[in-house]
Amino acid sequence: MQPQQRRIGATPPCYTGTHDAISGVGTRVAASRHGREEGPNRAVIERLEFILALARERHFGRAAQVCNVSQQTLSAGVKQLEERLGVMLVQRGSRFQGFTPEGERVLEWARRIVGDARAMREEVASLRRGLSGTLRLAAIPTATPVVAALTTPFRMRHPEVRFSVHSTTSGEIGRLIADLEIDAGITYLENEPLGRLTTVPLYRERYRLLTAVDGVFGARDSVTWEEVTRIPLCLLTPDMQNRRIIDRHLTNVGRVSAPLLESNSMIVLLTHVRTAKWASIMPAVLADSFRLNERIRAVPIVEPDVSHLIGLVVPEREPMTPLCAALMVEARATAAGIAQDIASL
Repeated sequence: MQPQQRRIGATPPCYTGTHDAISGVGTRVAASRHGREEGPNRAVIERLEFILALARERHFGRAAQVCNVSQQTLSAGVKQLEERLGVMLVQRGSRFQGFTPEGERVLEWARRIVGDARAMREEVASLRRGLSGTLRLAAIPTATPVVAALTTPFRMRHPEVRFSVHSTTSGEIGRLIADLEIDAGITYLENEPLGRLTTVPLYRERYRLLTAVDGVFGARDSVTWEEVTRIPLCLLTPDMQNRRIIDRHLTNVGRVSAPLLESNSMIVLLTHVRTAKWASIMPAVLADSFRLNERIRAVPIVEPDVSHLIGLVVPEREPMTPLCAALMVEARATAAGIAQDIASL
């Protein structure tokens, strides 16, 4: 049965009151950077963009550079927000020291308001010239082999859309979506809190021991979680959820992982495995995507035979941006095929 879309978290409350309070900022703003008079709404969005950039960069100079303004302009914009709201938003010293509690709350509203403004512009543009622009996608390293299963048919339907794809941790995917730096992610859906996201399950991740054919378990049809700790392992670093999942399963059978090599790069792990002197635990989809040489086998890990759900996540927003909406349609259309292909590995 094809996986269905589901929602996590409550629908964001209406922010009309807060938006009205913030909208007063910059009412008298005159010349913009382009030498034209700006209305209050454009000035407000710009200043909220300053707050978002400052949250990402944690540095006034870098935030100004990202926003393509001078540091003086960015600081003045933040100051105008503070004066209008009557509270300090930023803890200042010789350098950026973080947001005040009031600033953290304004940051949350900024994400919502700026996100909605961008969604509106994107939808209006798509009505005029069709779906276009850049779809920014991030995926956990273990899910990167399935990215093409989404982007390829998506491009066939929407040839004017370009793609930017990054590999990063599950926690970072959540932050990047919250900070409006990416449009969507492919990550774990079940194990750790996701926040307010809309999801489409794609497949279940199962695990293989990559080991030498002439190794201790090289001739086996399967191996247990308890057994895999008896050989030298190279694993992902603990900041990766895949590693935390592996550690949890090893702990459940009374073992503690003590890898001889850790890396945040799957390529580093693979090159060590290919020497036939190391072993690693990898998802079946990842093991299958590597062109293992004749000296390496991918052995199913059982007792227990565990799996974890991987899926597409996008911001929970109504209306959804046209790019995200189209990607959700593609994910639902291809999920059954992806799951079937991976189940056969």
